[in-house]
Amino acid sequence: MSYALREAIAAFRRAPMLTGLSSAMVGLALFVVGLFALATYNLQLALTAIEERVEVVVYLRDDTRQSEIDMLLAELSEMEEVRLVTYVSKRDALERARLELPEFGELFMDADVNPLPQSLEVELRPGNRSAEVVEQVAAAAEGHPFVEDAQYGREWVDRLFALRRIGLASTAVLGGAFALVAALIIGTALRIAIFARRDEIYVMRLVGATRGFIRRPFLLEGAIAGFGGGIFALGLTYATYRGVYAYLFEIAWVPGGWVALGLGIGSLFGMASSAFAIRRHLHEV
Repeated sequence: MSYALREAIAAFRRAPMLTGLSSAMVGLALFVVGLFALATYNLQLALTAIEERVEVVVYLRDDTRQSEIDMLLAELSEMEEVRLVTYVSKRDALERARLELPEFGELFMDADVNPLPQSLEVELRPGNRSAEVVEQVAAAAEGHPFVEDAQYGREWVDRLFALRRIGLASTAVLGGAFALVAALIIGTALRIAIFARRDEIYVMRLVGATRGFIRRPFLLEGAIAGFGGGIFALGLTYATYRGVYAYLFEIAWVPGGWVALGLGIGSLFGMASSAFAIRRHLHEV
């Protein structure tokens, strides 16, 4: 391994511009992925915060009997996805409106008739706040004739999930394009290195060197180039994060596990590109 490491470092010294370009292209590919990872992580945090507030509000007709309200309350409470069901009377709804909407205070005070309906607020258990569960609870409530409506904020959650899917698709397309260019550059650099050392490789074969021994320095060279690209991408992504945080709005930095995964992916990508280039060009010398 010490021989492979010495040869890999020597390869960087022989062609610093080409190997540096390889690392830069890997870095740009990972930078695109890093930007979308940063956006996706913060979108996940926003989704989690929204999901914590997801609830179903069942509006009841004014002529609903108390026995019907108790029956529906018990039915919804027995659903395993439901954590709590709270009854809100017309009087309670009016008091809430006066406190939470002070700009409409005079309107509510002057009203001779309470215009707000009575309702049941259905709070869901953690892990059961998906659109499917919300629809199921709402459909169960709307099946009763004394229910006026069952509302929830599904459209906003759907939009956020759509944005996340768009972000993932954009990451795959743009990151894949940069990764292809990086792979071609790494392959070109290794092809030049292989032909530059063709006499040495020929002698090594004569004295019985195995294919693995010959390939090892090139694989290590690709891994180092990929790791260097990962460090470059990490620096660019962090600089972007600091700029957005300081001048636009507050966002969260990605977890350390994601950073380690990105560096590992860079190294593996460089090694895989090297392995492909070696398999293609080593038999030519």
